[in-house]
Amino acid sequence: MRTSRLSFFFFYGILIILVNPTINAQRDPSVRHECSTTGNVTSNSTFRANLNTLISTLSSNTQIDYGFYNFTAGEGTNKVYATGLCRADLTPTDCRSCVNMSAHELLQLCPTQKEGVMWYMNCTARYSNNSIFGVMEIEPIRDLASGDVSNLTEFNAVLKPLFYDLRVRASAGGIFRKIAVGTAYYKSDNYTIYGLMQCSPDLSEIDCSNCLVSVQSYIQGCCTGNSGLRILAPSCNLRIETYQFYDSTLQPPPSLSPPPPSSLPPPPSKGKGSNLSKAIIAIVVVVFILVAIIIYICISLRVRKQRKKAKTVDEISSTESLHFDFPTIRVATDNFSDANKLGQGGFGVVYRGRLSNGQEIAVKRLSQGSGQGDLEFKNEILLVAKLQHRNLVKLRGFCLEGCERLLIYEFVSNGSLDQVIFDPTKRAYLDWQRRHKIIEGIARGLLYLHEDSRLRIIHRDLKTSNILLDDEMNPKIADFGMARLVILDQTNINTNRIVGTYGYMAPEYAYQGHFSVKSDVFSFGVLVLEMICGQKNGYFCNEENGEDLLTHAWTNWRNMTASNIIDPTLGVGSTTEIIRCIHIGLLCVQENAANRPTMASVVLMLDSNSITLSVPSRPAFFIHRNVEPDSQSDQSILLASINDASITALHPR
Repeated sequence: MRTSRLSFFFFYGILIILVNPTINAQRDPSVRHECSTTGNVTSNSTFRANLNTLISTLSSNTQIDYGFYNFTAGEGTNKVYATGLCRADLTPTDCRSCVNMSAHELLQLCPTQKEGVMWYMNCTARYSNNSIFGVMEIEPIRDLASGDVSNLTEFNAVLKPLFYDLRVRASAGGIFRKIAVGTAYYKSDNYTIYGLMQCSPDLSEIDCSNCLVSVQSYIQGCCTGNSGLRILAPSCNLRIETYQFYDSTLQPPPSLSPPPPSSLPPPPSKGKGSNLSKAIIAIVVVVFILVAIIIYICISLRVRKQRKKAKTVDEISSTESLHFDFPTIRVATDNFSDANKLGQGGFGVVYRGRLSNGQEIAVKRLSQGSGQGDLEFKNEILLVAKLQHRNLVKLRGFCLEGCERLLIYEFVSNGSLDQVIFDPTKRAYLDWQRRHKIIEGIARGLLYLHEDSRLRIIHRDLKTSNILLDDEMNPKIADFGMARLVILDQTNINTNRIVGTYGYMAPEYAYQGHFSVKSDVFSFGVLVLEMICGQKNGYFCNEENGEDLLTHAWTNWRNMTASNIIDPTLGVGSTTEIIRCIHIGLLCVQENAANRPTMASVVLMLDSNSITLSVPSRPAFFIHRNVEPDSQSDQSILLASINDASITALHPR
């Protein structure tokens, strides 16, 4: 079926080039398009050149993940924005073919317009001279309808709960997919109605719901009484049919309406009988109902569990090249032997392994009772697989088989930064030149996450134990289980689930659940001050006045006695450069997030001594916790180390 579908797209594309596109669109009733009536351009304009370049990259692009992509090309008034959205049951190959074909046909149909949208049967392609990313648009709207129903009142009564269920589930989808399918039984004509609702996944939950409400309302003016219909808007779409038009990989929940009467047990025949007979019949009916309810609950729980597992697998299917089978990892780690064990903590165990090609790996094996669930597991795969930077740990792959959940990383030989910088003996190896190199590397890694990658990532758990050191002591940021993907223009996000580690969390995040890129800047500032003094913020306390590390550093910097906080093992070094780094660290830990610099500014400050630094105010107040430094609850994940290691237990839960 996949092969025939691809063949169709190929020959259809040839026809688009050879035959008048308008006539071709008329021949295929499943195709709809719309060109804007305002803002025309010439065929040789810069805008058109940018659009042609953008569309031409679709066929070679292999990163259309989760059935959705967005791209831009050009600058200023000639900048082009484009998106593509596929039905979720399409394979990445089929999705690319559909989007590529519809986009090229759209260019033929809209030769001089600055905006256009093309709806194919299984995908949608759009372009515009205005930003359309995360923007809900319901105009223009088109419909396709067929078939008639015999009982309109019953038909509408059946559709109402089906549409409500689909809208709620689709709008509640994640940042990668917003789609729902389901069924309902229509008794008058004795058939099942199959329904689908889908939104562009860059919409918010509210915008998705509002868009679906609008397309549902549109039915009243166009398609009332049709048994098959499609309502097509730029940001969302709706479809119902009398047959299953989607692949079985999109499993709907149990039917919203009761099954046909023929499948129910016949009622007991009326007639004379004793009270005993009536009582027996009543008992049998009650028992039958109870058994049916129990069976239904058991099946529902099992289906829900399988659907949740299938959803996780489906959302990471685009990273199939990173998938390892479990026997391969078992052999690489010598059946997870204790000899290869690098560490253990709250989330499971980390093992050292060697693949058949000789490549060394670190395997994070999550325990079944781990606090890191499917969300964090999926999050780390989907985010880290897309990030490529010398100062970020590389994800080699993953394994999801049965109850096993494994993350496979590059092996980093020198372990985590906290094992070196807080060790009285080992930290002497880190002279100022090495420490400054590590600080710069971490800053560049954060800058990549915040601004330079095609995704904007907030790490939310930056600390010394999540910084790994390679053979040349280059830092690599690790552990993205708690990271959050945000919209590029989004500056502040709220959450009710506070995750991270006390001592590194910004005050607005710890107290109110507000986090942004400035939250990572705060954590970076704490890390810089720890690197300079060689002591951990969470366990530092000045015996004279009970100051925490941040306040102690600020007090000494203000009193021009900054040398009091410099690690004595540094010995001879660039005192001026060290004091400047203390100054930068204090700017990063300001209580008001708006007063903290961006990571782009931090990198410039570290690279150039000619940049004048502003005067920091008193840093955020730090709450001490009554825990010991060697407590298991504060141990951190070490993705790979030749020494001991452990798994992060994040605070608070």
